[in-house]
Amino acid sequence: MTNKNSTPKVLVIDDDVSLGRVIYFELQQRGYEVETAKSGDEGLQLFHEQHFDAILTDLRMEGMSGMDVLNAIIQEEPDAVVIIMTAYGTMDDAMKAVRLGAADYITKPFATDQLAFVIEKALRVKDLEQSTVNLRQQVLEQSRFENMVGESEPMKAVYKTAEKVAMSNAPVLILGETGTGKEELAKAIHFNSARSATPFIPVNCGSIPEKLMESELFGHEKGAFTGADRRHIGSFEQADGGTIFLDEIAELPLNVQVKLLRVLQEHEIMRVGGEEQIELNIRVIAATNQDITQLVEDGIFREDLYYRLNVVSITMPPLRGRDGDIELLAEHFLNEFDPSKRLRISDEVYKLFRKYNFPGNVRELRNAIQRAVVMSDGEEITVDDLPAQMRGKKDSDTSHFNLSEMTLEEIERKAIIQALERTNGNQTQAAKRLGIPRHVLIYRLKKFNIET
Repeated sequence: MTNKNSTPKVLVIDDDVSLGRVIYFELQQRGYEVETAKSGDEGLQLFHEQHFDAILTDLRMEGMSGMDVLNAIIQEEPDAVVIIMTAYGTMDDAMKAVRLGAADYITKPFATDQLAFVIEKALRVKDLEQSTVNLRQQVLEQSRFENMVGESEPMKAVYKTAEKVAMSNAPVLILGETGTGKEELAKAIHFNSARSATPFIPVNCGSIPEKLMESELFGHEKGAFTGADRRHIGSFEQADGGTIFLDEIAELPLNVQVKLLRVLQEHEIMRVGGEEQIELNIRVIAATNQDITQLVEDGIFREDLYYRLNVVSITMPPLRGRDGDIELLAEHFLNEFDPSKRLRISDEVYKLFRKYNFPGNVRELRNAIQRAVVMSDGEEITVDDLPAQMRGKKDSDTSHFNLSEMTLEEIERKAIIQALERTNGNQTQAAKRLGIPRHVLIYRLKKFNIET
């Protein structure tokens, strides 16, 4: 599984030294750590000596071919992400490589944007596959309602409704502010249902570029549009038999809302560029932090789709309305980030927590405890270990930039951190503040290893 707390590391194997240098430079510019090898033998030696998140190898090379490299790597590490570079005349070999275990292939000549997309997609697929395995091993215990943290009356009401709806197939609409735990509740509903052994596929509708939305949700056929060089199975088809969680559902464009309505009505999809209707057995859970009834009145969200999704609605309460839960959650997160139990939370911190409004809700509290564990020098977490906004102060680390002493990447990273702090981790608002599309912000978060 890709280490999300470190820079992805890529091995490039190509006997074309000039092309190898170009790829090396371009991937480094995009935030990857890169090693190059000018032969299959040299590439395998590096593979044995170091860990790589992805291996990019040319198919036709002097000596050991890319196919030989693939076979050797897959035999030792079946889950390795190997991407084949190939010319048009060797497409049959490229398809053979995919059947033998290659994650993907890319045809020369290619643009660096295309290469970066193929690598990122392959890494995401591997992460999803590993996450699915991990979830099947752990989530049956971790996602039970009784293991969700909170004993306040508003949370008891959430559990009561969720337990009733879990065993049905009715669509569920989860409402609530950013950071209240909507996805955690969706997982709990799924893993307490009859579908618990089937896929749970989360989709963040706000992070998908509009032009790719339909393809990502419903898939596409080969040749459906420029660059569609193979069939793509969308999120709905991946979730067949299980549950799809559509987070930030209010971000769906109107034309995609129409297609989603048909899926809910007919229980079938058609891939982009396809001619065949594909029947699905799927449960839909959607969520939004926006006032969706107002969006319906404003004509931004379809009324018929709203009523289809809103068969059962559950509102996750904000943390400031969950009396008594702050202490429970704080201790829960402290155990998560300090398993050695080195620290305790001071009374002064709890006093501050009880007065603080928590605009970022549970997510903000979790991030605050994680930061405090890192910053604490003693045996207890003090107010000084908390984020600046909780203490009512400006963070000098991000409020003022000394541009003459910083690289462009350092400036960009600090600007992103500052925007997230000022919007309490809300990525949509932070992107607007930075003047960039949300999917670009998400790419930058991954590039700079910024957790939200």
